[in-house]
Amino acid sequence: PPPRPGGAPPAILGCPIGSSSTAASGGVRPSAFQMTYRKELPKLGIQNGGLSGKFSFNLGKRFGSEAASLSIPKDEDDDREVRVAKFWEAAEAAANRLIHKNDQLLMKRVDFGSEEEAIQKFGDGIFDAGQLASREKRIKKEQKAAKEAEATAASAGAVVSAGQLSFAASDNENQLFSLALLHGENLVPLSSLGHIKILRDNPKNDSNIVCNKKKCEVTIKFCVMPPSGDALDTTGAVAVEEGNETKLDVASIEGSKAMSKEIRLEEGTNYELWTQQLRMEAMSTSATTEQQQQDTAAAAPVAATADAADDKADDMVVTAFEVAGSIDYNKLIEQFGSKELTPYLLRRLENVTVKQGTVDRLHRFLRREIFFSHRDIEKICELLEGWYGVTPPPIDGDSHDVETTPAKKPTTPCPIYLYTGRGPSSAAMHLGHLVPFLFTAWLQKAFQCPLVIQMTDDEKFIFKGEYTSENSGDGTGANGLDPYRTGDNLDYFANLTTENAKDIIACDFIPEKTFLFSDLDYVGRMYPNIVRIWKAVTVNQVNGVFGFDSSANIGKTAFPAIQAAPSFGSSFPNVLGGSKGGVDAANPATLACLIPCAIDQDPYFRLTRDIAHKLVPSHHPLQGKPSLIHSKFFPPLQGAQGKMSSSDVNSAIFLTDSPEDIERKIKQHAFSGGQDTKKLQEELGANLEVDVSYQWLRFFLEDDDELARIGQEYGSGSGEHWSTGKVKAKLVAVLKDLVEEHQMRRNAVTDEVVKQWMTERCIL
Repeated sequence: PPPRPGGAPPAILGCPIGSSSTAASGGVRPSAFQMTYRKELPKLGIQNGGLSGKFSFNLGKRFGSEAASLSIPKDEDDDREVRVAKFWEAAEAAANRLIHKNDQLLMKRVDFGSEEEAIQKFGDGIFDAGQLASREKRIKKEQKAAKEAEATAASAGAVVSAGQLSFAASDNENQLFSLALLHGENLVPLSSLGHIKILRDNPKNDSNIVCNKKKCEVTIKFCVMPPSGDALDTTGAVAVEEGNETKLDVASIEGSKAMSKEIRLEEGTNYELWTQQLRMEAMSTSATTEQQQQDTAAAAPVAATADAADDKADDMVVTAFEVAGSIDYNKLIEQFGSKELTPYLLRRLENVTVKQGTVDRLHRFLRREIFFSHRDIEKICELLEGWYGVTPPPIDGDSHDVETTPAKKPTTPCPIYLYTGRGPSSAAMHLGHLVPFLFTAWLQKAFQCPLVIQMTDDEKFIFKGEYTSENSGDGTGANGLDPYRTGDNLDYFANLTTENAKDIIACDFIPEKTFLFSDLDYVGRMYPNIVRIWKAVTVNQVNGVFGFDSSANIGKTAFPAIQAAPSFGSSFPNVLGGSKGGVDAANPATLACLIPCAIDQDPYFRLTRDIAHKLVPSHHPLQGKPSLIHSKFFPPLQGAQGKMSSSDVNSAIFLTDSPEDIERKIKQHAFSGGQDTKKLQEELGANLEVDVSYQWLRFFLEDDDELARIGQEYGSGSGEHWSTGKVKAKLVAVLKDLVEEHQMRRNAVTDEVVKQWMTERCIL
């Protein structure tokens, strides 16, 4: 897309610029720029001149979440006042940093013979709302005059100039920061400015933020303070940079910064991290307060009320290390800033999978909204549509109107790869661990693409490892032990990798398209990218996202870069490069990455996406950002909230459980949403939302019609599956078949087979 006007405010807000009708990613157009009254300047302490102005950004509805990535202070927030104040501080600091570091910015002016020529080069996104309205009014007037004079066309407009502001720093070379139609003919040199002051003492007349479900608008009123109390000199404005007096080289402009829906300035990133930390503290305080209330209630028992059930919605905790409480997935989408997986996106996925004959139908996890949220799935669909040479389905079509056709055989490698992983913490995996791998195996078959699987044995040691001096080698080799061993248990987690790898391989991936690796073994290949990530991310950013403090070991703060590295194809020069079967590979550095994961892993990759552009060439289709598709949590047996844990053997069905174990656990521990008596069950039916047996059937029963019938019968207390016992019996049968089939495949996986899957090789 053509570059559009930008600057500090949209770069902090994380919104692409341009009208919603012209910006593919739902950009916004700044309002008409207003010069504020000069009589106000003395009130601001500016006696010797200065410039002031006012403009706004309308970010639409839904708290601005559809247009901007930043968590904008809401009208309803209890801490709104402090958040608004922090926002203005960030915006003011960003603008002044650009002024004071003007040696890192490049300012140019380019002249056009007419507005039409400028639009042809850059699109109408270079206009603010006032300029666009004036242009449209002038065109209508000229068309009317031309019609009356029986002329054939209106004039193309007067001579205009556009101003360009771009980063000159080496790591942002050729990255356009702002491009806009000038209100006059001159550009004021940044070196002639003092500093920017955002006026915010009176929200009615000064800067203001309105953010609610119906409207989100950020209005900024500011003043340019002259340097050292001198009058602001606008007479020495510059036209162009020395040596660039002719036309601006349009081809050299890379406009992804101005058009990106990402927070593009460090002040915005720091504000967002501060906001996330504020949320975490608020949730922690809320959980502590609720626990105190529960303790008080236990000392003086009272009757339960409906309000108590509603209060549970406030105890949700979802971080990279903890999931607890009743999960509100709509609220998670809002808090994390991801997007809902819409019916139309599912149709686009059908278009590049089912319609190409690679799979029979969409996976049940997609059909039942178990995978419910995403980042940039539409761009993955776009790449695959281009690969197959197909067009997207019509937006207003039938969601089931997909005709299967024989798969075409593209002559180039797939433009995407999949990345998932596992932190080996126990020898036996449970059904909750199986969910992302089952879905990833389906995605691999559906897309016919390569897959890399990371085993984070290093992470588990960093977070859970132990050292005991008594276990250290004494040099004698007594009892057949290594005389030079250390006293820690790093080898324990390395061995768990092999055991967990057998369960993963048994999930039926495509062997020749899958590379499974241990961080302890493969990290050397990824190290250049790990170093780049370390360079790009600050300790404060990591601590803000993950909640680390000064007591954390250095491995914890360093590890996020190791989990981020596989999302860049250049971390696999041999695995995703080279050639295979006579097909030459694309450069792995330009491959797009799709990560299927539970939504609690999203913080790792939000951080990754913020700095991704620094690790890829400029023509990467997603500017280096990994795409994600998020799953809901697989509930534990004791209740349909939180997620399953290996630490409680009675909360999970393990892949090593016997048929008897499975039946016992389901019958004894699966939480029931049924009524206490047969009479009540027949009258009221079961609560399917909290019934674990029914929820687990949503994950593992393939037949949609059968699942709907069970839900209708159990929910109404009638028919074959009217009772909890009947539904549990059905679940037991489904799980016995699932686990037995998995165990058969796993038994065929030897240590030698694991070694083959973990051998570095081309998997195109």
